[in-house]
Amino acid sequence: MTTPHSNNSRPLIRFATLADMDEIARIYAPYVATPITFDEGEVTPADFRQRFEATRRQFPWLVIEQGEGGHLLGYAYAHPQHEREAYQWNAETSIYLDADACGRGLGGILYDALLEILRLQGYTTAYALVTLPNAASEKLHDSRGFSHMGTQRTAGFTCGAWRDVAWLVKPLNECTPHPTPPVALDEYILCHQDQVAQLIAHANERIR
Repeated sequence: MTTPHSNNSRPLIRFATLADMDEIARIYAPYVATPITFDEGEVTPADFRQRFEATRRQFPWLVIEQGEGGHLLGYAYAHPQHEREAYQWNAETSIYLDADACGRGLGGILYDALLEILRLQGYTTAYALVTLPNAASEKLHDSRGFSHMGTQRTAGFTCGAWRDVAWLVKPLNECTPHPTPPVALDEYILCHQDQVAQLIAHANERIR
């Protein structure tokens, strides 16, 4: 699915493609040297291409770029919260911004678009894992309606110390007695192209 772009250099949100994985790896690289992510060592564009291909048909990957064809300012995506079938109504979300994009309100708009797509697909709950402390991420998730479900103490050893991880949760849809499985992203876009295009356009209208 393609999304119309304006002709100026204003940041724009769109769906990610394989061609974005080099830029996504670039944005992610500085985080690996911090406790924010539990990856150890370089995560290459090839690694991201593999992650993208494994999940993109079911889950959204969004990027925000500096105008049409410009460099990426950030990305957000979702993936299964757990592989077992009974967990299929849950999605785990992640968002990463380039240093130049932080503090501009772009992350909230990007995250809102991701969460709304998941809601439309039929996911009931979004989860996010945040290494503590991380005031910026905690503030972002709190502003988007996530609540603190609990803290996993000494969840991992990275950057020379044991780290706690907060489990954050946000309801997306009502949990009904006879739930229908979430619709795969590819299928949802195919059946609701105008709705999804309007969602992305609305997100872009919010960017100033």
